[in-house]
Amino acid sequence: MILCMGIIFFLSHQPGDSLDLPLPPGFDELSHMVAYGVLSWTVIICFSGEMRKARKWLVFGVALLVPILFGISDEYHQSYVAGRSSEFLDLVADGMGAVLASSFWLLKTSKI
Repeated sequence: MILCMGIIFFLSHQPGDSLDLPLPPGFDELSHMVAYGVLSWTVIICFSGEMRKARKWLVFGVALLVPILFGISDEYHQSYVAGRSSEFLDLVADGMGAVLASSFWLLKTSKI
């Protein structure tokens, strides 16, 4: 989880003009969703298997809360990086990645 956060922080600390690549529309939001979905997954695996079974809703909530709070702090951080800005849609994509990953885990591990 800490490694994933470090990678996200490192990438968001790069000046806006450091990668001058033509990207397809929506790539930025998709990359946010993937990164924060992975972060959500790493939060889940930080819990013991016993805890994941016994307290699914707690694990689910933490797997949502940690990435969303980290996303807020990351958008704030980006507002101070040259050539970068804080974007609300990026935060929405961060949250969607966390929701999708943690919901997938919850559905996969629940008995339906």
